[in-house]
Amino acid sequence: MECYGFFNLKPETPVTTEHGMVLYEPLHTLKPVAEGLWIVDGPVVRMAYVGGSIPFPTRMTVATLPDGGVWVHSPVEPDEGLLQAIDALGPVRHLVSPNFIHYAWIGPWKERYPEAVAWASPGVRERAASQKVAVRFDRDLGDAPEPEWAGTLDQLIFRGSRVLEEVVFLHRSSRTLILADLIENFEPDHIESPLWRVAMRVGGVTDPDGKAPIDLRMTFLGRKDIARACYQRMRAWDPERIILAHGRWYDRDGGAELDRAFRWLDP
Repeated sequence: MECYGFFNLKPETPVTTEHGMVLYEPLHTLKPVAEGLWIVDGPVVRMAYVGGSIPFPTRMTVATLPDGGVWVHSPVEPDEGLLQAIDALGPVRHLVSPNFIHYAWIGPWKERYPEAVAWASPGVRERAASQKVAVRFDRDLGDAPEPEWAGTLDQLIFRGSRVLEEVVFLHRSSRTLILADLIENFEPDHIESPLWRVAMRVGGVTDPDGKAPIDLRMTFLGRKDIARACYQRMRAWDPERIILAHGRWYDRDGGAELDRAFRWLDP
């Protein structure tokens, strides 16, 4: 299994930075994870935070379904070359927002694929409306796999936060867990600013000990019993790999990485 971290770039390979972050090149390219499963690394986005903004590298996940359709999780900024590569896999039938932060590019993808179903995570409709983002969602994700992909993907809503609920997925055949913000794992060598490196370390989101950022973890106070029940369901999937939206993902030892990253839920 190939990883795509900075440490695997050859010395002669050009390293591109954007907003002070080293990118996971090549961007807008299907990178195989397992049979019928790919990741695509995208450009940096900036998230508003405490009067400023924080740079985040982006990553989406693509899976093919038995009916020949394509399932797209947290789509990154569209690129014509990427869209053509995905078209070669099959018709795009599902565009998935895993939480109310990960939705910004669903609108443009929906314009390209108007027949695809845009799936809403908890709170994303309200979030998009408050941000005046033009996006039309068709259906809502639930706490069990949708019939359209039940044989390929499992899912649950990770509850307990007072602010953000995330829909997490498992690619069944490869035992690959697909997360968005419940684990973030930024490699220090990818962050140019010493100040940001310190801030992300304090936030608990730097490799090799990435986890949910501290501000998100605080929203579970007094409700960790709810989160623990969700975690136990997720852990029972016994994933081998964990795809993350931000930072280095885990191509092996998924169960051990989960135990480490979610130890903040321990009583």
